[in-house]
Amino acid sequence: MLNSLGLVSAPTIWSSSSLSSSKNFTTIARNNCFARQLPIVRACGSGHLLRHHLVSSRISMNRRVKHNSPISAVLTDDNTTMTSMEDDIENIGILDTDQGLEPFKEHFRYRMSRYVDQKMQFEKYEGGLEEFAKGYLKFGFNREDGGIVYREWAPAAQEAQLIGDFNGWDGSNHKMEKNQFGVWSITIPDSGGKPAIPHGSRVKFQFKHGNGIWVDRIPAWIKYATVDPTKFAAPYDGVYWEPPHAERYEFKYPRPPKPNAPRIYEAHVGMSSSEPRVNSYREFADDVLPRIRENNYNTVQLMAVMEHSYYASFGYHVTNFFAASSRSGTPEDLKYLIDKAHSLGLRVLMDVVHSHASNNVTDGLNGFDVGQSSQESYFHTGNRGYHMLWDSRLFNYANWEVLRFLLSNLRWWIEEFKFDGFRFDGVTSMLYHHHGINMPFTGNYNEYFSEATDVDAVVYLMLANCLVHNILPDATVIAEDVSGMPGIGLPVSMGGIGFDYRLAMAIPDRWIDYLKNKKDEEWSMKEISWSLTNRRYTEKCVAYAESHDQAIVGDKTIAFLLMDQEMYSGMSSLTAACPTVERGIALHKMIHFITMALGGEGYLNFMGNEFGHPEWIDFPREGNGWSYEKCRRQWNLVDTDYLKYKFMNAFDRAMNMLDDKFSFLASTKQIVSSTNEEDKVIVFERGDLVFVFNFHPENTYEGYKVGCDLPGKYSVALDSDAWEFGGHGRVAHDADHFTSPEGIPGVPETNFNNRPNSFKVLSPPRTCVVYYRVEESQENHNNIESFNVQGTLVADILAEQENLEPSTTMEADVLAKPDNPKEPATIENDVDDVSLRKIGDLGAEEIVEGASDD
Repeated sequence: MLNSLGLVSAPTIWSSSSLSSSKNFTTIARNNCFARQLPIVRACGSGHLLRHHLVSSRISMNRRVKHNSPISAVLTDDNTTMTSMEDDIENIGILDTDQGLEPFKEHFRYRMSRYVDQKMQFEKYEGGLEEFAKGYLKFGFNREDGGIVYREWAPAAQEAQLIGDFNGWDGSNHKMEKNQFGVWSITIPDSGGKPAIPHGSRVKFQFKHGNGIWVDRIPAWIKYATVDPTKFAAPYDGVYWEPPHAERYEFKYPRPPKPNAPRIYEAHVGMSSSEPRVNSYREFADDVLPRIRENNYNTVQLMAVMEHSYYASFGYHVTNFFAASSRSGTPEDLKYLIDKAHSLGLRVLMDVVHSHASNNVTDGLNGFDVGQSSQESYFHTGNRGYHMLWDSRLFNYANWEVLRFLLSNLRWWIEEFKFDGFRFDGVTSMLYHHHGINMPFTGNYNEYFSEATDVDAVVYLMLANCLVHNILPDATVIAEDVSGMPGIGLPVSMGGIGFDYRLAMAIPDRWIDYLKNKKDEEWSMKEISWSLTNRRYTEKCVAYAESHDQAIVGDKTIAFLLMDQEMYSGMSSLTAACPTVERGIALHKMIHFITMALGGEGYLNFMGNEFGHPEWIDFPREGNGWSYEKCRRQWNLVDTDYLKYKFMNAFDRAMNMLDDKFSFLASTKQIVSSTNEEDKVIVFERGDLVFVFNFHPENTYEGYKVGCDLPGKYSVALDSDAWEFGGHGRVAHDADHFTSPEGIPGVPETNFNNRPNSFKVLSPPRTCVVYYRVEESQENHNNIESFNVQGTLVADILAEQENLEPSTTMEADVLAKPDNPKEPATIENDVDDVSLRKIGDLGAEEIVEGASDD
């Protein structure tokens, strides 16, 4: 349905659509060492987006859009002004960044016109996109004129009433009325000056469907839902949440400014305790947030915030979209967490799941789907409305009320809880009708722009990104997309989808492949460099070596792949490390650091991986006897001074601090000057820093020549071989490295590795060393060297270690060994939503994350 709140007329909604292209065109990205990121000005509905009048309100999936019609309107950024223009849609910005997309111009014209038309419909019938996204002020429970008004969209219901604790679960006196748009409503006046429905009491929406049966459902817009902990597998109940002013949490701290580059700490509140139990929002805020800040992250990404009845789904089978998960506390407790993060200078992103919904009927949104057509339901009907791998329901993104629900959901989390942005989960599933299943994504552009493309979902994502950036210009929005669809990280005004970043999902696959299948001497420096730099020109990525996906039961983290059982017996720092641990810690540091430094414009780490947490995550489920044993993080490992975990943690802190000091992640200068297969050395520049990674297992190179851009004196900025990081201290930090000119000025082919200058370094095996150029002003200040980065990093780290309070729970199993650490557990399809990712990531060597001819 269209406008649910009593509009006289209703606009036409586009049908589900895909648009095929007339030409086949394949472009594979070539390795480009000069992966420079151009600045992008973001705009949502600008003069670049021209409304293309179409003859019909529906365009079949097999028809191409005619492009010889006049353009009638342009939407400005403020979403209010219409200006007539007589021109065709020819200047689509994304085509200027990649000429290889020219054959797909019709596709971009079509989805842009769809997007503009939808915004115009919102303007005409709802007062604009931003007003449309205030649905939570009308739907669900709201205070209006001395009473509580409850509204619910259920067009197929025959009768409806509100039941709950407040009326003894008898709705005979609280029958609801239905308007012409399928919206049921009831007004319940206050009684004796108090709300008729007490705060914290249970409520449900009861309605009769076509077969005459009455069913009870949790209100779709409920703001809090709980479960009876004394009953096994009990369904959730909706809770009326309207605390008195004295009990409401009031935010005290402003949002931190948007960083030049996000350094993201991905975290799950429930499993963040060192004890095998569900942790609370307040405990996470008080105990874990300081750790994140001390390791110099600037952003926290929270998983599993939206209520989900099945804990082992990792938060990806959402049942109640407007409710914060009650397992970890109340909505006010979550607000405390976010405010505490802001007080520490940490921005907070939410892992939002709009790609699908839980299949649960009694406590999920799926419960409203009782025989309706797609236009009467939140979900598509038939096979299109069901994800066979995730066992979940799929939204109908062309439906007016679905758009209201999802867009309002984004605004709700930003305005009510002060989130600073989102990481959209499962974007690949949204973009294509095949959901990425059995699709290797080889880089052929026809894989992205064809009848397989779900344009309804694409338009929704364009609207979502426009909305978020309109109401919060400094928001950070990230797409979890394995396909690498061109334009996903470009502004909507250029014909893109509007995300700020895309997760570089092929990078962890490369590392897993190397660690599982290749000997150290078989590692290819060119292939590593290619995997890290292979991203689309002008589209930013968040790089990561491992996330929660690699920590899930049945898989292994990088630390566990490197050291396996030795992590339970060989991590004492009181004795020399065995070869396995020596190699493991060295490569753990190198893998994470080169991923950060070369892999993208942002960096992500999952909770615990910064210190090499030894065990996978396993949530309580039938397969493990509903155990919480692995549903925790063993902070005591990194807090114990005689264990080597502290070395990996210290280096993680130092590499984040290096970006704090030099902002190399945000630099547009990225140049790989050498990938030497024989030496096993990668040399590159990011910003004005020079990085030297020696992956050789044995060879030390004295006087190793490395190229650089700027002449002068260079000193060590960060050294993974330093004692403080569990190394051997072989690199002298007080040594000066003076450059020599190379070749003929202005003639790159005569230079050393195409660099105009060079200097020589000592490069021990399995180490990475970063060099910075000493400015003359620093060198001559008070006649002393006043800027020693390595010394500053180490001093800061040691000071922070002294200030870090050790865990109060020192478990007896600090070095406990699992019964069978090598045996992966069996995991059902509905335990987590990683099925798509595993299938979509197959053949990572064939995945082309970008396509350009830079």
